[in-house]
Amino acid sequence: MYNQTSYRDIIIFTSKVVLIFFILQALVILLHEFTHSTMAWLLGTGHHPQDIVWGNPITMTGWDEGVHYKRLFAQGKNLTAAIIGVSPLVMHFTMITCGLIYLGGKNTATKKTFFLTVYLFVLINLMELVAYIYMRSFAEHGDTGIFTRGTGTPPWLFFLLGSVLLTWALWIVFTRAMPKLQNIFFPVNIPGQWTILLLTSFIVFLWGSGIRVMAYVEDPSRWLGAIGVILFAATLIWFRPGRSPQA
Repeated sequence: MYNQTSYRDIIIFTSKVVLIFFILQALVILLHEFTHSTMAWLLGTGHHPQDIVWGNPITMTGWDEGVHYKRLFAQGKNLTAAIIGVSPLVMHFTMITCGLIYLGGKNTATKKTFFLTVYLFVLINLMELVAYIYMRSFAEHGDTGIFTRGTGTPPWLFFLLGSVLLTWALWIVFTRAMPKLQNIFFPVNIPGQWTILLLTSFIVFLWGSGIRVMAYVEDPSRWLGAIGVILFAATLIWFRPGRSPQA
């Protein structure tokens, strides 16, 4: 039986997560678009890094890097377009790697709020890659479509290679980082541990990936967003408190 204080702690924790999450989400969106625009500028396209189209930081809609990919392809600058298109995905992988190194370090439990902030930062970067790799590798438009078209890489090869790296990162999160977070905030509070699992799975597989892809992507690949629903349910079963496999 869990007393009222336990559930109060869960409410306070969830409120903190929501606040930190939306601040970090806005930051990651800016990093994503500015990575596009800055790479375009560095490659001499005449595009200025600040020439991005600003959108809604909550729903993640309306954003665009403002790069004229059609013109680049028309000029035969296919590789330039591909590098610009894929650059944010490389950035996301880099941020995830750095974040996981920190989360796996020693003495991080003494900095609870900072640990949570880095954890959420990793999740936000992961949800972007889940959307682009698991769900949009075969799309004709967007970052992945631009990369595969520009390099001539078969979409299935991009999907396989990207999925290996992404699946590895997800495994580390669910088997090492998440249990550590659960132990830091809710070592003996099973509802609290469930809260962390639910929030983690929802952020990674539904909020910024599955739901967003199904709601806003205009090509047929939008229905691959349903993968997020499947993965969300699977993680709740496989990593449920008391049964989470330890790496």
